[in-house]
Amino acid sequence: MRGLLWADVDLRIFTEPQQGADYDDLLRVAKATEAAGFDAFFRSDHFLKMGSVSGLPGPTDAWLTLAALARETSRIRLGTLVTSATFRHPSVLAVSVAQVDRMSGGRVEFGLGAGWFAGEHDAYGIELPGPADRFDRFAEQLEIITGLWGTPEGGSFDFAGKHYRLEGAPALPKPVQRPGPPVIIGGFGKKRTPELAARFAQEFNVAFSDFGTAATQFDRVAAAARAIGRDPGEITRSVAQVLCVGRDEAEVSRRAAAIGREPDELRANGLGGSPAEVVDRIGRYREATGITRLYLQVLDLSDLDHLDLVAAEIAPQLG
Repeated sequence: MRGLLWADVDLRIFTEPQQGADYDDLLRVAKATEAAGFDAFFRSDHFLKMGSVSGLPGPTDAWLTLAALARETSRIRLGTLVTSATFRHPSVLAVSVAQVDRMSGGRVEFGLGAGWFAGEHDAYGIELPGPADRFDRFAEQLEIITGLWGTPEGGSFDFAGKHYRLEGAPALPKPVQRPGPPVIIGGFGKKRTPELAARFAQEFNVAFSDFGTAATQFDRVAAAARAIGRDPGEITRSVAQVLCVGRDEAEVSRRAAAIGREPDELRANGLGGSPAEVVDRIGRYREATGITRLYLQVLDLSDLDHLDLVAAEIAPQLG
């Protein structure tokens, strides 16, 4: 089945398993995502719950999950929004992502961020440097990971930075996608984030933002790309928004309550309301920002009918 590509906007399902999900939950959602015709299944990379949810049965590792899903799905793209650069050594991460890409037949997309959730780092004893140092490490990770993937077979990769040093790395395994899986960068930084996106990213994501903020950030990325002689059109523009759509107001209210939100707040700050309301908001988002990709944050992973509703009643209106 082909991916859903409506009004030049491809729709992806985005999950937050740290809020309470095990692998079987994610497998059900991933299979439903594929069956409904969505473009991709993505997940966050966190080890600690946020807010008042229980988080039970506990966290699942992002790349272990995606490795398993790579063997249980056949078409959808798989990725993280986003992996934290503080969690893993870049060389080890490069191996893990390349292996999952091979296991999936070349369907991986690699979201990487600098890391931000202090409570999570404290809970698991992971260092969270200050902002400047964190972005220095983030930049070096991007250089190392893309450098390892892009090194020709039979060659070796060396790197000498402030935080990491590699000598004679064999740069294996190679991902199926060459020179490597698409890199996704996101965030709201005014200078370094756009500069890194211009150098390394195939996609830039602005999550949970209003139209104006997103448009401004995309403009910064475009300017940073032009400054280094890169065509800004090579960088896909995407956003992520929480999803809460219902056939009637009772269904919208029920789905909002299930995730601890209010319908009016979701209409204002996410993709909430009837199918017609959500279609209208997507259209206005695209007009204001030029996005061609949308991540639908699904927080109630037991409600697979939610996905079917989007596929059945929103998709046709976006064509």
